[in-house]
Order: sequence, then C-alpha cells, then structure tokens
Amino acid sequence: MPWTINYIFVLIGTFLIAIVATPLVRSLALRVGAVDNPNARRINKKPMPSAGGLAILLAFVLATLVFMPMIIHKDIWHVSYVRYILPVVVGGSVVALTGFIDDILELKPLPKMLGIVIGAVIVWAFTDFRFDSFKIPFGGPMIHFGPVLTLILTVLWIVAITNAINLMDGLVGGVSIISLMTMGVISYFFLYDTDIFLTMTIFVLVAAIVGFFPYNYHPAIIYLGDTGALFIGFMIGVLSLQGLKNATAVAILSPVIILGVPIVDTVVAIVRRKLSGRPAMEADKMHLHHRLLAMGFTHRGAVLVVYAIAILFSLIALLLNVSSRLGGILLLLSLILGMEILIEGLEIWGVGRTPLFNLLK
Repeated sequence: MPWTINYIFVLIGTFLIAIVATPLVRSLALRVGAVDNPNARRINKKPMPSAGGLAILLAFVLATLVFMPMIIHKDIWHVSYVRYILPVVVGGSVVALTGFIDDILELKPLPKMLGIVIGAVIVWAFTDFRFDSFKIPFGGPMIHFGPVLTLILTVLWIVAITNAINLMDGLVGGVSIISLMTMGVISYFFLYDTDIFLTMTIFVLVAAIVGFFPYNYHPAIIYLGDTGALFIGFMIGVLSLQGLKNATAVAILSPVIILGVPIVDTVVAIVRRKLSGRPAMEADKMHLHHRLLAMGFTHRGAVLVVYAIAILFSLIALLLNVSSRLGGILLLLSLILGMEILIEGLEIWGVGRTPLFNLLK
C-alpha cells in the first residue's frame, strides 16, 4: 500500500482514538474531581469536567509510538522516527501529568512551572529541538549560541509559549488547530531544511485535537483543562523551535506570527497589569475573548472572532513566505497597526489607555 495512504490511515486512527477516548476521560475527570467550578474569572456557569487533554495525549502517544513507526521505514539524518519523537513524547507527558494534577488539586504556580521546565529540559537534552542559533532578520548574521545559553533560551521559549497558550482558556483547541496546520504547511514547503518528521508529527497532533474538538466546542461538555492546554502549548513551543533556528528571516518570524493571538494577548496582559500596579501573573477578565463578551458578543460569536484573527495571523505568515523583503516589511507594519487598533478599540490595554487614538484625535 502506498506510504501516503498509510499516513492518512494513521491520521484517521488518531482522530478516532481521540473521539472514543474523550467520553471516557470525561467520566474519569468527574470521578477524580478534575472539575472547573464557576468563579469570577471563568465563563462557565456550572461545574464542568476538565482534563480533556488526556484524550489528546493518549491519541498522540499511540499514533507517534505505535502507528507511525509501523509505516516509517527510513531515517532522517541517521535518526529513526522513534528516536526522534520519544523524548518529545516523554517531555510532553511530564507536562500533561503536571496539568492533570493541577486540574485536580489546583497547584500553585511554582510546581506547575517546574513541570514545564522539566519537560523542556528533557527536550533540550535528548533532541535537536533547541534554540541554538538565530538569524538576525533582514540581512543580519547567523548567531550561534553556546550550550548554556542554548539551554536557557530553549527553556524560556517553551515555557513562554506553553503559558501563552494556557492563558487562552477555552479557545486553545480552535486556535491551536489553526496555528498547527499553518506550521505544518510552512514546515513542509518553506523551511530551509525540510524535516518530514516534523511535518508529519504536527498533523498527527492536529488530528488528535480535532478528534477532541467536537466535545469542546460551545456548548462544551468537557474542557481541555490544564492537562490539555499545557500539553498543546508545550508541543507547539517545541515544534516551532525548528523555524526559529532556521537560516531565513521569514522562517524565524513565521512561528511568532502564527502564534500571534496567544503571544499578543499574553504580552498585552502583562503590560496592562504592570501599568495598573498589579502582579504580572494575576488573573483578570481583560483578555481578548473577555472583552468581546463584555461588548455583547455571544460566547460562540466571541470564539469565532478570535478564530478569525488567528486565521488572519496565519495567512500573513504564509504570505510572508512568498513576499519580497519590502512586501514583508509592509505586511508586518500593517499587522502591528491593525492589532493596535483592535487592542485599543476593545480597551484591552485598560479603560482609557488609547495612545494611538489620542494621537489621531
């Protein structure tokens, strides 16, 4: 049977495992107390089973460690697929376990951070997913980092992306599907060194998330919880590292732009809280989807707006890969201006903080 058909069967199998496993995980979550109870910040009005990410983890682990090795019979750079993916699966499982414990016991920030850091160190130690070089955009030199700085930068990137994704609450699933699919397309068609293992792994993760998504779309019957949000964020952080270390400016900027929604939302939240004299990690209801709900959008409407913005970021990332240098600069400037107008229009900086609008008055 042709290899491509086998891979499609793997994707379908991954999807079906997630679909079948999610109701079982829902029952488990209710039994062990992994439940999101309503509070001032959460938008659910009744207790909701959490930890749905276990179904995604199960589907991904079976696909990458059982199904994929059955159809891949060649190495890349003298590395088998199992050797390539096993440390990533182990690191992701550590992070998912941390999230599962948090869904039950509500851990303090430090233990959660420790779990993410351990997962990141495993990836740094046993894989090539490392932030060990960086090409200065628009004609600058390639900078290579030493082992210690590589470790620090790798862990910082993975931790930052994991937490940015985690802060998106109920929007993680849809935004992650959009972001990962775009990363998959770029990794196959536009990266300087084509890594077919990377592309295949990305779409396996997409299939696992898509299998869970029908249960999570409004009105949801189960949430990803920190189990899923941390696992997906961790995987996106790891898989996006290949673009950051690539030899072209566009390849470096692409993962940052693809992840524009969680990155911008997180950075703006930190700045907003600092300007208000509050701790940077203090929860509030001023994130993008919260502001859309406050404007009168229904939950479904707010989710669709955020998905549309995520698609816009992804389209710009794709356009960057086929644009001239001038065209790329104009795209980035337009994106920055558009985001500032949106942020100020929704008062995400805070009530009355509209520097651009004030300048134009």
